[in-house]
Amino acid sequence: MMNDKNDTHESYRQRALNHLWVQTQQYNDLATENGLIFIEKGHGIYLENMEGKKYIDAMSGLWVVAVGHGRNELGKIAEKQISELAFANPFAYATPPAVDLASKLAELTPSNINKFFFVNSGSEAVETAIRMAKQYHYNNGDSKRYKVISRIGSYHGTTMGALSVNGSPMLNRAPFEPLLPGIVHVPNTNGFGEIKNEKTGLDDMFWARYTEERIKFERPETIAAFIAEPISTSNGSHVPSKEYWEHIRKITQEHGILLIHDEVINGFGRTGKWFASEHFGVEPDLLTMAKQLSSGYAPIAAVGVSDQVAEGFVGEKEDSFVGGTTWGANPVSCAIALGNLEILESERLPQNSATTGEYLKTQLEKLKNDHPIVSDTRGIGLMHSIDLLRNPETGEDFKPEDNIAKRMPQLLLDAGILSRAGNSIQVAPPLVINREEIDELVDGIDQAIGIFEDEIGVS
Repeated sequence: MMNDKNDTHESYRQRALNHLWVQTQQYNDLATENGLIFIEKGHGIYLENMEGKKYIDAMSGLWVVAVGHGRNELGKIAEKQISELAFANPFAYATPPAVDLASKLAELTPSNINKFFFVNSGSEAVETAIRMAKQYHYNNGDSKRYKVISRIGSYHGTTMGALSVNGSPMLNRAPFEPLLPGIVHVPNTNGFGEIKNEKTGLDDMFWARYTEERIKFERPETIAAFIAEPISTSNGSHVPSKEYWEHIRKITQEHGILLIHDEVINGFGRTGKWFASEHFGVEPDLLTMAKQLSSGYAPIAAVGVSDQVAEGFVGEKEDSFVGGTTWGANPVSCAIALGNLEILESERLPQNSATTGEYLKTQLEKLKNDHPIVSDTRGIGLMHSIDLLRNPETGEDFKPEDNIAKRMPQLLLDAGILSRAGNSIQVAPPLVINREEIDELVDGIDQAIGIFEDEIGVS
């Protein structure tokens, strides 16, 4: 059934509850009176529901829509490509859009990354990078290297291999265990749990040295790869020091361990540079990308491969990389992604992320002075987090009856803002945002936090 303008909101609600499995959400929550939000339209930084109410998309969908909603030029690219060629067997043929996109990415990524393997999602890109790292060592006669190091707190996706390296507290891994063997989790740049840096006085270089010692303990000759986001959103958007990444790169190179930078969220201007690795002067061996690669206008992701790693697959038939995906390098998705990159480049959106993001940072920092429950704000470019505590001075968390996990998203919604919120609020609007729109966004957050403080009696 197509969207019928005479169809009612209640009809959509009932059919959604009966037939649509909304990802990660509990059915019982969706079935409540206001449990389902229907988004029908989008333009710029705004989304609109079926009743015509506008919201600021404060999380770019899911750190995805860099160029903003409603870009008709990308629709025209899709229409043209579909009319010419919608699909060709990716296991046998190349298409001009795939070649053009790969060539453009070679211009934008770190200088050692020159080859690209296309898939459909960030999870698939991570999965592919892990397999590629293992086969690279196998092809080189180093088949004992099966372990992968990842960090506690980092998010890498939910396919089985990606879930295995996933260290995010947002995911319950228990139903799927045992996961892949040989996954070694190490602390993140700010520690974790009761040994976070702010509680212990440690810094990210302590954890870099800890990682080095863990590598030695695990025996370097058994380790295939180290995977991490340059800057981890799921770990609170803590920006590590340049020295941290320089040390990690040094020890991985010394021990022949491939470095995988997961830039699925970080990439394409989100942090104020084309790729977050540029902030640290580090070139990875493999680079995963998705999300802002197409700004969500088509499903596409990729693994960028260094010259050294690509060379490891050149030789006999059995040296070829094992496996692929039917929809990899889809010509329509590639054409749209290329058009998206052209918009990012021509409108200088990575640069806007840097300059406008600095303004956003200063405005968010003011919330710490205005609200007693704002314990910290941090981030880079247009990727920020606001941390909330009932009493930041004592470290007291919110009480169960405060119900912050449900109230804060609702209060933001009432203020015209869509984001992920609870003990922290994610602030990552589309890269097309301007200062006036940032003021509107921060005013809405300010309003929501103020109302919540009144509700729980904190002033």
